[in-house]
Amino acid sequence: MNCVNCKEPMVVLEVDQVEIDHCVNCGGVWLDAGELELLLEEAEAARRTLEGTSTDAASKQGSRRCPICRKTMEELTIGDTTKITIDRCRQGHGIWFDRGELQGVMRIFGGDSGTRIVRLLEDIFGTRREGKEN
Repeated sequence: MNCVNCKEPMVVLEVDQVEIDHCVNCGGVWLDAGELELLLEEAEAARRTLEGTSTDAASKQGSRRCPICRKTMEELTIGDTTKITIDRCRQGHGIWFDRGELQGVMRIFGGDSGTRIVRLLEDIFGTRREGKEN
């Protein structure tokens, strides 16, 4: 699969028994439908939030295209104090996260398992953790 953002080929990584597509060029991550819920301890709450977001003002048409159906995705803004904007396929094929956004979503919804997964993702992707650059 090619990257939603920079069109470069992506690599497949397995994180907590979930295959995710990762772009080593721009750091983006594609999760197929249902994969975010598999990573999250609070999967039902996350699913409800993601579904509910499309019906309010936090959802708008983005400029990126789904790598599966090639239709324009919608931008969703999630979170109360920390806002994260992600791209979701309107046909339900999956979600695109720019560099660091998946970790942010895991912090919002993940509970204790989210903390563990966030640390794993930060180690894999070499993103900032505890004020240090990996």
